[in-house]
Amino acid sequence: MSRKKTVVVGVCGGIAAYKACDVVSSLKKLGYDVHVIMTKAATEFIKPLTLQTLSQNFVITDMFAEPKTWEVEHISLAKKADLFLIVPGTANFVGKIASGIADDMLTTTVMATRAKVVIALAMNTNMLTNPVVERNIEDLKKLGYGFIEADEGLLACGDVGKGKLATPEKIVEATVFEMEEKDLNGKNILVTAGPTVEPIDPVRYMSNRSSGKMGYSIAERAAKRGAKVTLVSGRTSLKVPYGVFKVVDVLSADDMYNAVMENLESNDIIIQSAAVADYKPKTYSDKKIKKKDEDLSIELGRNKDIAFEVGKKKGDRVLIGFAAESNDLIENAKKKIDKKNLDFIIANDITAKGAGFANDTNIVKIIDKDANITEYPILSKKDVADIILDRALSVKQPNKK
Repeated sequence: MSRKKTVVVGVCGGIAAYKACDVVSSLKKLGYDVHVIMTKAATEFIKPLTLQTLSQNFVITDMFAEPKTWEVEHISLAKKADLFLIVPGTANFVGKIASGIADDMLTTTVMATRAKVVIALAMNTNMLTNPVVERNIEDLKKLGYGFIEADEGLLACGDVGKGKLATPEKIVEATVFEMEEKDLNGKNILVTAGPTVEPIDPVRYMSNRSSGKMGYSIAERAAKRGAKVTLVSGRTSLKVPYGVFKVVDVLSADDMYNAVMENLESNDIIIQSAAVADYKPKTYSDKKIKKKDEDLSIELGRNKDIAFEVGKKKGDRVLIGFAAESNDLIENAKKKIDKKNLDFIIANDITAKGAGFANDTNIVKIIDKDANITEYPILSKKDVADIILDRALSVKQPNKK
């Protein structure tokens, strides 16, 4: 059994220090081994006992206090850390680290660690925009330190502007993102997601039941694993996953086609999970179509087959398609592989319980160009996303060694 990953949380002296309690609690619930170091100033805002209870580990506040173990504590924690998280990151702390000053337990331990250090900034707006602070932040970024930007809003001092500590949810999300193994570093991945919308008149449109959850799960997992992700998304209610490099919002199938083609050249893995409308009204009415006594007929024309057009420009890219079917699943999916020049296709029966649109789970079969079929049980869409990404990494392209 692999050991728990360790997050060392450094708490600096600022009014936002109380939010570190939520961060520590959430990380502990996610299964991380959480250790806390507090500066002397931080203990003026919250008590060490609170963070000790939440982390279930001794909290270190004084470099010269009698140690709880026979280890040299700052070296021990520096080595143990998989990630160092500073919440809140004050101007004082940033300035000390940028200048190489180690005069308390927190700065000393940060100086001794080889783990990634991520600083969640929080300070008065004027301090944050002070040229000295800006220079210190830029210097640390060049050295590989990570930063969680401060939010804008009403500050404790009464000023309004940028400087609020990011929400605990955002800080935890960023921490989990940093802790993920980055096996997709160097990969540029384009993901399409969600439904397309074909307008009929200013009021009505044609669309489908896609929620975008599968595509967004792929984009989220790819970003967490280090890929540079471009997400081309139809209309959804979903939050853009943390770490996604670029989002292109589209409406119609034509919009999606143009967005994919504009971004094709810069990506080497294309995952086409969007539910693109095959047809659209041949004529758009710029006025609302009024109800009449007789039936209404709308003539439909074919949309461009985006996957087919991408397949013609495949080159040495890995192309992955989806087949969401209600019948003849395997037969219909196999036809798409050759026609669209895909490396493999993810087929799912949208009528199966736990699969298809709007669910958080899916039941898929992966079919490759040699007609090999791998079946999977019901899984979360995030687990399916990892399976797809793993398969994409394993594809051997003709021009690649």
